[in-house]
Parts: sequence; C-alpha cells; structure tokens
Amino acid sequence: MNPIAAGVFLALFAGVSGLGFYAARWRRGDLAQLHEWGLGGRRFGTFVTWFLLGGDLYTAYTFIAVPALIYGAGAVGFFAVPYTILVYPILYVVFPRLWSEARAAGHVTAADIVGARHGDRWLALAVALTGILATMPYIALQLVGMEVVIGALGLQAPGLLGDLPLIIAFLVLAVFTYSSGLRAPALIAVVKDALIYVTVLTALVVVPARLGGFAAVFAHVPAGKLLLAAPLAHRPTGFDFGAYSGYGSLALGSAMALFLYPHSITGILSASSAGVIRRNAAILPAYSLVLGLLALLGFMALAMGVGGMPQFAAGFARFGNNFAVPALLLASLPPWFVGLAFAAIAIGALVPAAIMSIATANTFTRNVWRAVLRPGCGEAEEAGVAKLVSLVVKFGALIFVLALPLQYAIQLQLLGGIWMIQIGPALLLRRSDCDARALLAGWAAGMASGTWMAASLGFKSSIYPLHLFGSVIPGYAAVYALIVNLLVVAALALRRRPLAAGAPPS
Repeated sequence: MNPIAAGVFLALFAGVSGLGFYAARWRRGDLAQLHEWGLGGRRFGTFVTWFLLGGDLYTAYTFIAVPALIYGAGAVGFFAVPYTILVYPILYVVFPRLWSEARAAGHVTAADIVGARHGDRWLALAVALTGILATMPYIALQLVGMEVVIGALGLQAPGLLGDLPLIIAFLVLAVFTYSSGLRAPALIAVVKDALIYVTVLTALVVVPARLGGFAAVFAHVPAGKLLLAAPLAHRPTGFDFGAYSGYGSLALGSAMALFLYPHSITGILSASSAGVIRRNAAILPAYSLVLGLLALLGFMALAMGVGGMPQFAAGFARFGNNFAVPALLLASLPPWFVGLAFAAIAIGALVPAAIMSIATANTFTRNVWRAVLRPGCGEAEEAGVAKLVSLVVKFGALIFVLALPLQYAIQLQLLGGIWMIQIGPALLLRRSDCDARALLAGWAAGMASGTWMAASLGFKSSIYPLHLFGSVIPGYAAVYALIVNLLVVAALALRRRPLAAGAPPS
C-alpha cells in the first residue's frame, strides 16, 4: 500500500461523503415527496444541471474502460468520442419537449410519459422494467471502477477483509442517498468533475513529457491499433465492411440509447426549465473534449509499457486491461497526485451510482409499486418506498459484483444499450402515429432479437456480423434490433390503420 496516495484518497473521499450528508439541507425541500427526493424539486439551473448530467453520463467505468479498450483493441475505442458528440443534438431537439410534457403532468419517469401518452399500462410497465433491467448491471459496473482503484491503492486482503473498503464506500453512498436524494449527487458532481478535469489535464502534460512528447507516444503504438481495420473488398461473394460499419453503428446506437436510460431521464427532469436543457445541450460537449483527451491515456499506457512492468502484474492479472490507467498514473505521477486522481475516479463512481439507484427507485415506485401493486398509495408512502428500493438496488449491485466473476459483469453491460434503445419508439412516437399494441409488439421483437444477437456472440461483443446478399456488415446489435422493432411497429400500424373513406370502385 502507498500510504501517501491512500491518505489523500481517504481524506477526499471523507470530505465528499460529508458533502453528501449536507446536501439534505441544500435547497431544502420536503423529502417525503417523490419529486423532491427523486428529482431535487425540479429546481436545478444550468450550472448544477451541467455538472449533474456530466456526472451522470461520464462514469467511473467510462474513465477506466474507454482507455482500457484503446489499450487493448486500439482505435475502435474512440467510438465513444463521436457518440458523445452525436447525442447532444438529440438532447437539444427532443428532450425540452419531453421536459415540458412531464412538468405539466407531474411525470417523474419515462414510463409515466409513455403511459399517459399512449394510455396503456402494459406498455408503460414494459418501459419501466426495461429501464430497471438495463440499469442494474450499470450500477454494478460503477463498483467495478471503484474496485480497480481500491486495488491499485494496495488496499487488498484475502476474503471478506479485502472487500471491506468497497463495502464501506457503498454503505456511505447508501446512507447519504437515502437521506438527501438527488441533491447529494448533484452537489458532489461539482467536486467530482473539478477533480476529473485537473487529473486529465495534468496527466496529458506530465505523461507525454516523460515519454518524449506526443510524437513519441504515437510512435510506440503498434500500427494495427492506430487505425480501424480496413474493409476487405475482394471477398468472392460480396463486400466486407470491416470495422467501419461496427464503429459507426456503435457511435450512432450508443448516442440513441444514452438519454433513454432512467438515470439520464432523471437528470433531465430535475432541470428547472426547458431552456436549461437546451443550454446544456450546447455546453455539455466540453465533456466530449475531455473524453477524447482521456482516451489518449490508453495509447500512453501502451507507449509506457505498463503491461510489462513487474509491479503491475498482479493488477493486470486481476482486472485485465481495466488496470491500464491506474498503472499509468502510478508509474508517472507523484503519490499525492495519484491519491487525488484515484479519488476523482472513485467519486466518479459514487455520483452515477447514486443517480442510477435513485432513478431505478423512482421507476419501480411509480410504475410498478403505485401503478400495479399499490394503486392507492399516497405521496409519503411513495417516497418511503423509493428510498428503501434505492438501498436494495445498491446492495443488490454490491452482491452482484462480489459474488459473480468480474468478466461476467462486464459482459452483461453490453446488453444495456441493446435493451434501452428499444423503448425509443414508445417514448418518442405519439399516440396518433401508432397504437400501443404495435409499440409493445415492436418492443418485444427488438428485445428478443437484440438479446439473441448478443447471446449468439457469447455476450463477449455487441458487434453482430450481419450476412446480407453475400456481404458482411458488422454492426452494433442495438441498431439492428431497433430496425426489427421499427419494422414490426410499422407493419402493425399499417395493418390496423383504417382505410380512408372514399367512393367504391366502378
């Protein structure tokens, strides 16, 4: 264990935890009401919403996994940069209208909007269950990011003792989320993002300087990882699109799915006005710039050769390529700054995990408990159930990570985008466009086909090689499943649409 790094890490973590408890008194409201506990009273302005959405969308796993993917697979990992650029025009055009609709009717979740818009409780229930299902492994993966950081600090021991730091961290998270609701991650997100910016910008100056500049960094990266694999135009039966279609569809599909997650909807609905959402769509690309810079750490880890350093062998053996960024920071920066950087990543796990658990609790309480199990429950009971569910969700994710192999948890996350994108038609189309039965059938077809494609790949990849007219078109399974969804919706909508009245043929 590095005592200096661990000391800085623990001091920052303790300070942020105290901030989480203080948040209950920040912008004080009646936390016995779900919209106050779960949406912060819908009072967050441009500044707080920017940090909240940034903390919501750019998670600890992103800071660990994107450079890890580039470290292991090369240029394909940069799909995360265009995807986070594509998503903001969607945010600007679509979601201010949804915010206005939700504010006027008092909606708290996406399923609330769908149920009111289409008048079908089963379609709303399908949307709610999809959100809960897709978010659970996402919460678990925040734990994976924290587990990597704790392991890198050297806070390791066999058995339950080794898991104790992770358990304590999420006990603290559970308590301040229960007491403060969405106000806690909103306030902590300001600190978390400041630490992330300092860490990334410092690493981008110090590490290349140690390696001889960016030219030297790229010179050490194997040629096969600098560019996408080129298409194979000389197949006997057709054209092979190589990595290009997979890269493009990953970016497009991920952008389409991102703001459909319950935690994204929660962050949007907590804004004080539709104008706040539009302004954030304009300034949130600043995070995309940081993500692009952060992704370069994967190439820097390759150039430094951290995978071959004996002191990091145990870390890579346990965490695989996810250990690349922690190893790079340990090898390049002084211990006190390593503690700050690791605290930034760990706090980057707390913020989204808190928002995800709150969003899942909102969804279960509104669209399962109140809509199906207890239709007559009052506001106080609704908020109380949400607080309890937020605890259950966090501890369920903790047990998931501690009990199951790490690799299995990561594979499950591949399904998140495949599942979430299937609720897009129900959320974005109106009742006049098609009826609820067509949307429900399309959702079922998309869920089934997307899951089947991921299962056929052994849950080890989300790029499905579609064979069509002799050509091979690798693509993100979420996009292919969404096409199936929309085809079913269109077919049923056309079949059920009554023929226009007119004179009989002569």
